[in-house]
Parts: sequence; C-alpha cells; structure tokens
Amino acid sequence: MLDIASLSELLAQPQKIVITTHHKPDGDAMGSSLGLYNYLIQQGHHAKVITPTDYPQFLNWMPGNDEVIIYTENLDESARLIADADIIFCLDFNALNRINEMGVLVGESNAIKVMIDHHLEPQDFDDYRYWNINACATAQLVYTFITQELKHKELINKDVATCLYAGILTDSASFSLPNTTSAVHRIIADLIDAGAVNWYIYDEIYKNSTENRLRFLGICLSERLQILPEFNTAIIAVTHADLEKYDVITGDTEGIVNYALSIAGIKLAAFIVERNDRVKLSLRSKGEFPANDICKRYFSGGGHRNAAGGVSNEGLEATVNQFKLILPEYKKLLIQ
Repeated sequence: MLDIASLSELLAQPQKIVITTHHKPDGDAMGSSLGLYNYLIQQGHHAKVITPTDYPQFLNWMPGNDEVIIYTENLDESARLIADADIIFCLDFNALNRINEMGVLVGESNAIKVMIDHHLEPQDFDDYRYWNINACATAQLVYTFITQELKHKELINKDVATCLYAGILTDSASFSLPNTTSAVHRIIADLIDAGAVNWYIYDEIYKNSTENRLRFLGICLSERLQILPEFNTAIIAVTHADLEKYDVITGDTEGIVNYALSIAGIKLAAFIVERNDRVKLSLRSKGEFPANDICKRYFSGGGHRNAAGGVSNEGLEATVNQFKLILPEYKKLLIQ
C-alpha cells in the first residue's frame, strides 16, 4: 500500500485525476466528490468527477456540478479519462461492482487508486486507503484527509466547504445519527466558518421537491404503509406502476423510508420498491438494531448498522413476504 508521504509527494505536482463514486450517487457521494474536486483544482490538477449513473436533481446546485461527467451518457470520454488518469479517487464505495460497468475500467487502469470510504469490508483494489467505519460520512473523511493528512486546511474554501457540508448533512440524516459526534460538529463549524451557508444548503436539498414527488410521497404514506406492531417494524412497498404513475425520477424515493422510521415505537423501517429488473430494499433502524445484517444475509447487500440496502430477484410481493418471514429471527432485538 502507498503511504501518505508518497501520495502527498505525488499530489505536490499537477496530475491527471479522476474522482468517482457509487452508482445513483446520494448527497454524501456527490458532496465528497465535488468537495475533493474543488480542493484539487486549486492546486492545478486536471481533475474530473465521473459518476457511474445520473443522480438527483436536488444535488445539481453544488459548486463544480457543471463539470461532472455521467458515464452512461459519455462512454467514450469517460473511458479515455480513466485510461489516461494518473490517480483515481474512489469515494463512498469500497468494491468495484458498486460503480457498475465502470468497475472494469477502473480495475484495469494503471492509475494509483485512492479509496476514501466508511463502509464495512472493503475490497482490495486500492493502493492507498483512508477508511474509517465510524465516520458519519465520506465527506467527513475528505475533510480530515485534506486538513490532517495533507495539511491543507487553508484550501478549504467556500466551494469545498459547501460540498462537504452537504455530504455530512445528508449522510448523518441532518445530524441525527449516533455517529454524529462532537468532532463532526466541530468540522461543521469549520465548514460554516469557511463559507458554507447552512440554511441555503438545507433548502436546496430538502425544500426542492416537485409536485409529482409530493403526490408520490402521499400515496406511499396513505396507501402503501404497513405497520407490524408485533415487530416494531414498518414497511412501505411500492410497485413499478406507482413509479410510472407519478413519473418518479432519480432521487424522488430518497428519504421516504425515514417517514416510516419516524413513527413512535418503530425500530425498523423498510422501503421496498419494484424496479424494472429487480426489487430494491432500503432499511433504516434505530439504536443498536443491525439493519445491515438483514441486507447482508438475505438480500445481497449491506451498509451501516442503521442504514443499509439490498436487492431481490423475486417479485415485489415475494420480497415483502420474505422480509416479513425474516422478522421473527430478530424479534428479541426489535421488541427490547
């Protein structure tokens, strides 16, 4: 593995750099990627952010967004940039299958690969790893990577701070998760001091819904919500027809699972949605309940203890039934 002194020496000279993150990027994925991008361009690096897929419109306001390349819409340019890169930063993911078809290109590239991430069980494809599962967001790690490892706190300008704040805000569920420590709040204070406007960032992310999304949310809560009181669990199951009826686009389902988790007494919430080729699950939990264990053992997924995801090749009804049949195994943890 490359050490930080060697990486710092490389970064002391302009390099051709690709920054990428997981498919269907969320706020932390884009916030950490664009935060790092805005840091690197200050030093004269030729940096590009390439995302494997599109991402929510409510993240399009971030500084540097206009320069982002979406792989599925720019295959040739993306392949060329990856092949020519000196360094590839891999943010908010730790296995190449998380970037879909791009994983093959990144794996075959001769570039030095730098992983910055906070997920469990990283795959060994990287040359340098800045990894901490206790971090509340990859954006938090990008901040400490820049300020503590590279010793460049003075380069945390308004653009960098704005993106990193957005990443931490979203992945900490608005600073509500247990890993939002005092250290995280001190970082947030530094980002505000550097120019991040907290209320503006919040409004751009959370007060930017379309009419269709609100109507879709209404159906989810009024007609698709199921409560299983014997397991302190709530389920929202959405059909492909629901998605089509409300013209659901990337990002419209973001955060809906948290409404189910907000019900008094609920300890585990599941948002289960029927996509074109598979059924996807998004789980959220409170306290010590291991949502990631369910996803890892039964739904080919994983994640964090309180926020995890998985997939099923069965139909929606079969997947919901499977999820319900699993719950008795966890009943002791769910009702204690």
